[in-house]
Amino acid sequence: MKISWAFGIVLCIASLNAQAPDGEAIYKKQCATCHDNAAQRAPDRAALAQRTADQAVASLTVGTMAMQGASLSDAEKRAVAEYVTGKKLGAAPATAPVAPVLEGMCANPKAAMPDPAGLPAWNGWGSNQEQTHFADAKTAGLTAAQVPKLKLKWAFGYPNGTSAFSQPAIVAGRVFVGTDKGRLYSLDAATGCTYWMFPASAAVRSTPVVVPVKHPTAKYAVFFGDLTANVYGLNAQTGELLWKVKVEKHPYARITGAPVAAGDRLYVPVSSVEEVPGARAQYPCCTFRGSVVAMELASGKVLWQSFTIPDEPKPTKKNAGGVQLSAPAGASVWSAPTVDMKAHAIYVGTGNAYTEPAAPTSDSVIAFDMETGKMLWSQQALPKDAFLIGCRGGNENCPAEVGPDFDFGTSPALRTLPGGKRILVVGQKSGVLWGLDPDNKGKILWQYRAGKGGALGGIEWGIAADETQAYAPISDRHLPADAGGLHAVNIVTGERAWYTPPAKLNCTPAGGMGSGNGCNMAQSAAISVIPGAVFSGSVDGHMRAYSTKDGSVIWDYDATHDFETVNKVPGSGGSFDAGGPSIVGGMVFASSGYGQWGGRAGNVLLAFAPE
Repeated sequence: MKISWAFGIVLCIASLNAQAPDGEAIYKKQCATCHDNAAQRAPDRAALAQRTADQAVASLTVGTMAMQGASLSDAEKRAVAEYVTGKKLGAAPATAPVAPVLEGMCANPKAAMPDPAGLPAWNGWGSNQEQTHFADAKTAGLTAAQVPKLKLKWAFGYPNGTSAFSQPAIVAGRVFVGTDKGRLYSLDAATGCTYWMFPASAAVRSTPVVVPVKHPTAKYAVFFGDLTANVYGLNAQTGELLWKVKVEKHPYARITGAPVAAGDRLYVPVSSVEEVPGARAQYPCCTFRGSVVAMELASGKVLWQSFTIPDEPKPTKKNAGGVQLSAPAGASVWSAPTVDMKAHAIYVGTGNAYTEPAAPTSDSVIAFDMETGKMLWSQQALPKDAFLIGCRGGNENCPAEVGPDFDFGTSPALRTLPGGKRILVVGQKSGVLWGLDPDNKGKILWQYRAGKGGALGGIEWGIAADETQAYAPISDRHLPADAGGLHAVNIVTGERAWYTPPAKLNCTPAGGMGSGNGCNMAQSAAISVIPGAVFSGSVDGHMRAYSTKDGSVIWDYDATHDFETVNKVPGSGGSFDAGGPSIVGGMVFASSGYGQWGGRAGNVLLAFAPE
């Protein structure tokens, strides 16, 4: 019997609907183990919902979740992407280019950049090669007495952004800052107007650094890395690409920490997210090793790459699915290296191992020779920390004893003590602040417990140190009742100088850590200090300044609202996380918004100055 055309269409649609993948079912089977578990270091449902379906498909296809997506058909990827985001494909295409800068351009975008020599600067991650996150009186141009008078001077909107995680560098009156949508901007520090914008190949999390170069077309260059392990050198004046080099070919490699320049070299830290796919039975776990790469400033030529785990991964066994497993692996370098010109050394902190037995250089502070890359010494804080996200019993890819994930995510801060003795101060996700002797193979001088620690706890991204005290903010966001707080310790003895507990919650949690509304007092972002005041942002969206004398709060700014931006991009503030504030020339600069781990999304760079 002949079927009518209309009836045929109905049957066809019914057939397609019957065969359409169930996004919820796919999520529960393939994704929920990590994304619904607050103890795992993976974006929660609230964070996923802040993305577009197109972004989720891109992540499952060519991004950080490509290994998880490898077993899914295109239809299944689309279905689960629409389920987790609550949006339809095409609603806001992730692949759509960022609109060209039409608003907020500087009146003379080609104006010559002043010579940075002699001008105050917050250059790179910690403001200096020693990574102290300290700006002296001359650099800061801001006194503790002026801090309570800080007012918002301007706001810049990151187009389409949800996580404003790049800490800005300010050199020669210009702000250099990256975005989660893979753009690097050069802005005017006084007004926020745009000089230029450069499109990178992936998200830019690392803080840029600006230095003189011997290059035929550039006098000064700005250097940074992206989340696919590319390093870039740009003409700081024009934004023109001088060179681009991929420093690590591993598919899960990335650059989160800032590069640091010394002499005619650039030193780049390399991390990875291989611990995300590592626990999956079809993944050949694990082969990534953290490293530091030395590059020639002028050309980008790689001079040496030194691995935090000296031994190359070798085959160990096959799992039940016949997938070859390897070891050793892990020990990422998450933060900027610290330069010690006196000892001619580079210091880095490392993360957990991915395989067992955990390498003796995981969860460690390591010293490398600046010239050759030779490992000079290592000091391990925690052995047996082999960790993969989503491990459960009976999984052959997983360590038999899963570690606590106690990375060193902070850069070691190098300080000279009274009498000339020197110290490295470094914070760990265990919640412990360490004092090490850089001149005696990292010998432990003291340790101070500041937090309870955890995969999302302890001291996360950055400490600060002035001449007499070290300061440690506490995350512990997985323990909402204990999240947050700021500690000051005597830098010589490691004894507590003061402790300021977190402010009371000024919001109502809507589903705990996965609420996505930033209702958590964790202070996981890096912090910065000037004479008399230390600045610390919180997941609750507040930036606070504390007296270095007694820890009292002397300034508090709530960024959880919309902003009118100088570039006319819709702007919203949110959680402060990852990068910290940069303080220079009488102004405070901080990126606001972090749409992960239950944080509140946002997309603004805020600039403050005394009223």
